[in-house]
Amino acid sequence: MRQEQKKYEPKRVALFSGNYNYVMDGPVRALNKLVGYLERRGIEVMVFAPTARQAAFDHVGTLISVPSVCIPGRSDYRLALGMPAGVRRQLEDFNPDLIHLAAPDWLGHAALSWAEQHSVSAVASFHTRFDTYFRYYKLKWLEKHVTAFMRRFYHRCEQVYVPSPCMADELAAQNMSPNIGIWSRGVDHSLFSPGRRDPAWRRAQDIAEDDIVIAFVGRLVLEKGLGVFADTIDLLSKKGQRVKALIVGDGPEKQRFEARLPDAIFTGHMSGEHLARAYASADIFFNASITETFGNVTLEAMASGLPLVCADATGSRSLVRRGENGFLAATVTPAAFAHELEKLICDPELRTAMAHASLRLSADYTWELVLGRLVDQYCGVLKHCSGASTTDLAATKAEPHGTDNRATISPAE
Repeated sequence: MRQEQKKYEPKRVALFSGNYNYVMDGPVRALNKLVGYLERRGIEVMVFAPTARQAAFDHVGTLISVPSVCIPGRSDYRLALGMPAGVRRQLEDFNPDLIHLAAPDWLGHAALSWAEQHSVSAVASFHTRFDTYFRYYKLKWLEKHVTAFMRRFYHRCEQVYVPSPCMADELAAQNMSPNIGIWSRGVDHSLFSPGRRDPAWRRAQDIAEDDIVIAFVGRLVLEKGLGVFADTIDLLSKKGQRVKALIVGDGPEKQRFEARLPDAIFTGHMSGEHLARAYASADIFFNASITETFGNVTLEAMASGLPLVCADATGSRSLVRRGENGFLAATVTPAAFAHELEKLICDPELRTAMAHASLRLSADYTWELVLGRLVDQYCGVLKHCSGASTTDLAATKAEPHGTDNRATISPAE
């Protein structure tokens, strides 16, 4: 069986993304993990994405920079301007046997059209509910139109990968794609661990012994639920709870968020051991976002041994087992979140029990396992498209449970 699967394993994969190295976020982390894994398996990868003058980190693999502009109102992110002739030549010279699309933007559309013209199989991964972002920028009327736009895009792909079963159910209900597979996420258990907890670091942040530290980790942007997070912390304080908000991350809303929560600890962007220490040194992880498709930060918090309080939304719904390792708020309101948080704040034994449950449940998520399952699905797509099998591609859906060449290549003239 393995030998037959190897026959259909791709030799060259072209990956197209709206971001690969200029801002660190969950999708980018997953894509870099994927490229590294593919290269270790001997599969060549070429990444096509916008770049900025200053990269946020050293990326994995060969990156082809495509022309782009800053997104109005969100200058930290860039919008690719399609695929010019020079980039197209580089793609044709690479001659991929699989196209992987990570965003339904102009670049993704150009790459998908190229794949159709050259009879190359194209798959896509669904990382972000872009259509829901408009709710936070007073443009909610656009949401249904963007959803329809995304539906047309994903229907043209052979298979669409989402990071959680609940996300698959939601997209299936919206008829987003006729063939949805699971590409879950992993966590580095050697990095994120309860053993990283550091009482001295807590004291250095002016955290009192009896303070309950409630952590937020992520980009400081409106769609992460910053407003309801701040309102919830205020409500808990008004109720007399000794809570301290720990905000790990950076972004365009940082200044306003700092003004909104003047007593919170703002660390800025963190990574590696510093990030792992911050997680483990908190007491509760709170994620109010409803735009996540998975929630990498929630999984990292689990591996760090934290109980969870999250919105009852896609992503979190697959990681939080209500009453076991945390709670899902009944509504996305400060009152609902405060109600669940108070259960943990007032009961140290419950916090400890749920912390142990989070750690135990996180053990099912390793990068090697989830990336191996994704390649299995690649093989199923190529086998199906070769005509070797007429079976439903649903049989290739995986359930969740190389070389580090950092060259960046500018577009050909």
